[in-house]
Amino acid sequence: MDPSEIRKKIGRFRILVIGRANAGKTTLLQRVCNTRENPEIYNGAGKKIDARVLMASTERGLHNIENEMVFQSNPGFIFHDSRGFEAGGESEFDQVKAFIADRSKETRLRNQLHAIWYCIPMDVASRSFTSGEIKFFSQCDTGNIPVIVLFTKFDALYDESYAQLKSQGASMEEAEERAPKHAEESFAIGSQLKFLYHSKEIRRPPKCHICLPNMDRDDADCGPLIEQTAGTLDNETLQQLFVSTQKTNLEICMKYAFEK
Repeated sequence: MDPSEIRKKIGRFRILVIGRANAGKTTLLQRVCNTRENPEIYNGAGKKIDARVLMASTERGLHNIENEMVFQSNPGFIFHDSRGFEAGGESEFDQVKAFIADRSKETRLRNQLHAIWYCIPMDVASRSFTSGEIKFFSQCDTGNIPVIVLFTKFDALYDESYAQLKSQGASMEEAEERAPKHAEESFAIGSQLKFLYHSKEIRRPPKCHICLPNMDRDDADCGPLIEQTAGTLDNETLQQLFVSTQKTNLEICMKYAFEK
């Protein structure tokens, strides 16, 4: 089916973004949509919410996962935001479970949830999984909706790698050059991924994960995230919709068009 026909039939690609406070979610979505502007917020009925009303609700601790975030630079994406479970405790977790369950029951593909991005920042001291994150990956049934873990602010690990390389005799220039790759290699065999994919506590592991450094830069590379997300989509129509909606990676558009 032609991408324009798919968009006419399904509408937009819908993603639930979950993450703790300061996990870099907004910055990430801005990079994906290639903008520095903040999103516009709409309620479940499609009515735009006044920013002042939204701010007042946020200040009172109110949050509605049904609200839709849309960036004008790429309105083909609809994002739903969850604050992470440390913010709302049990009620927030129940809200997310109910939201996923309700969207899974939707008969129309345009109203279903198409993917979940779970953001875990790497700039916190412990860098371990919170009890809320463990609870999500052990108890939340996402059905056929793919979950991708996004380790955001991954560049926070570069300083550690730099120090380790220096202690092993590398020069300042060499350590600085090798630090990103060293951090990725160390993380790949580290305790976090072993826990996420092999721990008995994690009964519903994600489809995959991606490490995202330097998302605050204008030249941030969203390519790996786009490719990983596309690869998790079993529904070919949704895959076509996602690939044609994203505008940050022309290569993946060409790749999927060639394969098709």
